[in-house]
Amino acid sequence: MASSVALKDDAREIALGEVRAVREHVSDPEYAGQLTHLIGAIEQGEVPESATDALGRVLELALQAGRIRAVYGPGGEQAALRLYRRLPAGAAVAASADEVSRALGALAGKELESVSLRAVGPGSYALSLTAGGAELSVRLDRQGARLASVVL
Repeated sequence: MASSVALKDDAREIALGEVRAVREHVSDPEYAGQLTHLIGAIEQGEVPESATDALGRVLELALQAGRIRAVYGPGGEQAALRLYRRLPAGAAVAASADEVSRALGALAGKELESVSLRAVGPGSYALSLTAGGAELSVRLDRQGARLASVVL
């Protein structure tokens, strides 16, 4: 991951708009200061590594809430998603999904014996699969998809 993240065109406009929108509603002086610093960095077109987590949190919230799509349309949502994937939080989510996908690949070509999905809590699920004697359990929640257990 680069030490800073360059922003161009749509991604810069969206990031700036979303961070400003959050900044307007923040009462905590420390967090407000962080967002003000982030706004300055975005205006310059480059977010330093020290501010990428804050930008990731703002984009994650706006994407999950559907705000970016509502305000900027589908193209804006795609630009925000591309930017989010370049930030540490987005890269971690992608890496987690890749890990789960590789583990599920171990079941390819094997006879599926059982599949179950159970609610663990609000917005949190456990997907269990058994195939060819192998068992995988995947946790799905706001933090993404993660392997909970693997028995090969």
